[in-house]
Amino acid sequence: MPFDQDQFRAIVSGRRRDARARLARFLLAVASLGYRAAVLVRNGLYDRRVLRSHRAAVPVICVGNLTTGGTGKTPLVAWLAHLTAEEGLHPAMLTRGYKARRVCTAHHDTKAGNAHPTDEPAELAQACPGVPVIVNPDRVAGAAEAVRSHDAQVLLMDDGFQHRRLMRDLDIVTIDATTPFGYGRLLPAGFLREPVGSLRRAHAVVLTRCDQVCEETLGRIETQIRRIRSDLLVVRAVHAPVGARRSDGVDIPLQELKGKKVFAFCGLGNPAAFFATVQACGCVLVGSQAYNDHYTYTDRNLADLYLAARSQGADLLLTTQKDWTKIAALSRTGETMPAAYLAISLQFTDGGNALRALIERALAGTIPPS
Repeated sequence: MPFDQDQFRAIVSGRRRDARARLARFLLAVASLGYRAAVLVRNGLYDRRVLRSHRAAVPVICVGNLTTGGTGKTPLVAWLAHLTAEEGLHPAMLTRGYKARRVCTAHHDTKAGNAHPTDEPAELAQACPGVPVIVNPDRVAGAAEAVRSHDAQVLLMDDGFQHRRLMRDLDIVTIDATTPFGYGRLLPAGFLREPVGSLRRAHAVVLTRCDQVCEETLGRIETQIRRIRSDLLVVRAVHAPVGARRSDGVDIPLQELKGKKVFAFCGLGNPAAFFATVQACGCVLVGSQAYNDHYTYTDRNLADLYLAARSQGADLLLTTQKDWTKIAALSRTGETMPAAYLAISLQFTDGGNALRALIERALAGTIPPS
């Protein structure tokens, strides 16, 4: 039977309490012991400089997370690209690419599907036209290429908190406020890539989707973070929808989405957050379909989605920009229902100015190593 991300989440979160789920949690907890040992040994070797980190020729700002699944890293990297470009610098973005097995440079090409066969690089290229996106699992080599071939003056490393071979001048960790600490357990028993205590290496935390939890929950999350490192900058942010863009290039203003019957789908680590955002726009969510994170869509999938949307009386088929890059080349022969992606803008609700000041210090080289 194919892997079902939602069922796995139900097991590790404890929502499922039947005997099979309890047994699965026990076996996953045993398996996570080996993973924990490997993570602790690796981090210890870097902390003691047994394993070497390499410094790039220009400043490096890293955006990463502690957990698997979507925490809102990509919009933050895109924001950093625009910010540094506005400061007169030439940024380049470094990403390994999901399951990337080859080196690829994607830039000056914003057509979905042309940037790279994986989703994050394509989304970054589409969000930041003209900014080089260097796809290379070897971040050190990717950094050298960005400087050598693209005259980059600042490097933005996407999903790099665990990649310690490339030294960074600023480490920003994104934490999804709706599922902040991966249910408190390391992979595969939970969603943590490394212990929460690893936040000691970070310079700032950006709490995302803060509009989807209450103030009391946000306070508890911030308290837990500051117990680990009291001087860590904690910034609050929301992924604010700004409208939708249809397959024919027509923009749908946010106001026109209100009351529209929508069938939404996505392949994300936290699909519930996307569906909540759709509803927060005032859309009438008549149906939804969640796929596994990094799902590869087929023509058959898209045909089934249109069929489901029509059966539910939808006016619009809506997805994320990340998923849009993966369905853009699929066949829509004979389809009359419009499809679109929800355009998102990262907006800071608290701490944004402090984060900008921290970035300026990093670019000036005045932040001491962690």
